[in-house]
Amino acid sequence: MAKMLVIYKTPTDPAAFERHYHDIHVPLAKQLPGLHHYEISQPPIVGLTPDETPYRVATLYFDSLEAIRTAFASDIGKACAVDRRKLAEDDAVTILLFDTKEL
Repeated sequence: MAKMLVIYKTPTDPAAFERHYHDIHVPLAKQLPGLHHYEISQPPIVGLTPDETPYRVATLYFDSLEAIRTAFASDIGKACAVDRRKLAEDDAVTILLFDTKEL
């Protein structure tokens, strides 16, 4: 299983972020080919270090890293990437892709 972890910093307008995120971005992202599951954090997010606590964390599940690459090479994936930039500037989001293994 591979995951895409998207970590958003606190937006300047949280209400506008929430509207766009739930009304536009999530419905678009749920159309990604190969996406198995999409989940988001619920507040509060508790930070254990003195760094800024994230506003929202989204986790998307795919079969493999290659499946993530394929999904984002699709028309829907390209549209998600464009829309994500409307939702959050590049310096307001961290995106991590990784495979997992059960221990």
